[in-house]
Order: sequence, then C-alpha cells, then structure tokens
Amino acid sequence: VQLQAFGGGVVQAGGSLRLSCVASGTNLRPYGMAWYRQAPGKQRESVAIISFNNAIKNYAADVKGRFTITRSSANNAVYLQMDNLKPEDTAVYYCNSQNGAFNWGQGTLVTVSS
Repeated sequence: VQLQAFGGGVVQAGGSLRLSCVASGTNLRPYGMAWYRQAPGKQRESVAIISFNNAIKNYAADVKGRFTITRSSANNAVYLQMDNLKPEDTAVYYCNSQNGAFNWGQGTLVTVSS
C-alpha cells in the first residue's frame, strides 16, 4: 500500500492550500482516514479524521473551522482543504488510516509565512 500526499507549498498567512492523498495497492473505502502533521521538533499529530462513510468528521481544536477533510471513493483519495492558514500550520502533512495502519509516505510540506 502506498499513500502519496501532494499539494503542499509556500503560502502567506491567510492563504489557502488543498492537499490530496491518493492510495495505490488498496481500496480506502472500508477505512476511516485521517490527515496528520508533524512540525519541526514536534510529534506527529492528527488534525482531521473522516469516517469510512463520510458521516463523521472530527478536527483538532486549532484547525476547526479552517480545515475541511473530504474523500472520494471514485478517486480512492482523501483531501484536506486548508483556509486561513497560520504560520503555526507549518509542517509536513501526511495521510493515513485513522489508526495509522498503512506505511507512512513522505508527506507534503506546507510552509506558511507571516
């Protein structure tokens, strides 16, 4: 199973980015999926979770109202729309199942400048 995250980049505070995560080697449909991030010198943390059937979405307190997680069965993909970005959102972003069952990919770097 490979999870490839992309869409990161450098953006000014207040800007937006849309991250994508495409899976190969497995069908994501049965899995709750999540976006995680790891900032320099910090542990990896979950920022958004979506249930297997889209019925439930949960967000970390510091991104709620700014980030939106979605998924597409047709594309076997998970997305993260990030709006009103802040410098503290700077991190490498990864996707994985809700319990981290898959191999972690390289992630995609998001840098927010002030």
